[in-house]
Amino acid sequence: MSTVRPTAHWIHAHPQSSSFNARLFREGTRALERDYDVVTTDLYAQGFDPVLSAKDLGEPLGRAGNIVELMGEAQAAGQLPEDVLEEQRKVAAAELLVFHFPLWWYGVPAILKGWFDRVLTNGFAYGTVDPESGMPLRYGAGPLAGRRALIIVTAGEDDRSIGERGISGDIDSLLFPVTHGTLWYTGIEPLDLHVVHDADGFDAADVDREVYRLGRRLAGIRTETQDRPYRRLQDGDYHGTRALRSDIFAGRTDLGIHRVGGDVAR
Repeated sequence: MSTVRPTAHWIHAHPQSSSFNARLFREGTRALERDYDVVTTDLYAQGFDPVLSAKDLGEPLGRAGNIVELMGEAQAAGQLPEDVLEEQRKVAAAELLVFHFPLWWYGVPAILKGWFDRVLTNGFAYGTVDPESGMPLRYGAGPLAGRRALIIVTAGEDDRSIGERGISGDIDSLLFPVTHGTLWYTGIEPLDLHVVHDADGFDAADVDREVYRLGRRLAGIRTETQDRPYRRLQDGDYHGTRALRSDIFAGRTDLGIHRVGGDVAR
C-alpha cells in the first residue's frame, strides 16, 4: 500500500548562489526530502517581484478603494498575477513551510517582506469569520491553519548581542512581527526559530557544523512541537479586548505574555 508523503515548501531569500545560505538551502532541502515532497521558491533566483502594485489589485488597473478589499476581490475573481497564484498553490499544498533568510537590519530581506505582502492576500490567508461567534478567524485560526512553519535565520551577531538582554534586542522579539503578526495571524503555527549566530565569520569547519546541525533538526521536524505556543484568539485570553486579559501575567508587558505557559519574560 502506498503512503502519501506530506509536502514542504521552502522559501529561500539570499541573492548569492555561492553563499553559506545557498549551501544550507541545498543541503537542507535534500535532508528534508527524506520525509517530505519538497517544493522550493528561490526568491532572488526566480526574480520574484516584491512590490505590491496595481496589478495585484484586480481590474480595471488603478481602480480606487481599500487595498485589503481590492485584493480580496481580485483573489475571489481569479485576477491575481500568475506569480502570486503559483506561490499560493505551493502554500496551499504544504503541511510544512520553511522560511530561510539572513537577518538584515534586524528584519527579513525586502524581497521576502514583499512575498508576504503579495502572496498572503485577503481571502487566501485571512479574512474569514466564525459563523457562530462572528469573531474573525485569526491568530491560530483561519484559512492557513493546520500548517507549521520553521524559520531558519542567519545572523552576523553572537547569541549575546541578540539574546534576551542583548544590545540588539533578542531574536524572538525581533522576529515577532513574522512569527506572530504574519504566520500565527494567518493560522500557521511557528516552530522554535533555527538561528545561526556569527555567520559572517565562518570558516569551512563552521559551515560543515551548521549544515550538520540543521540536518539533525530537520530529521525530527515532522514530529516536532512548540514548547510554548502562542495563544489563540478564540480561547478567551483576549476576551472583550484586543489586549491580553489583565489577570494573565499581571504587570508584564513583554512579548512573552502572548505564549501559553511559562513565567519567564522573553
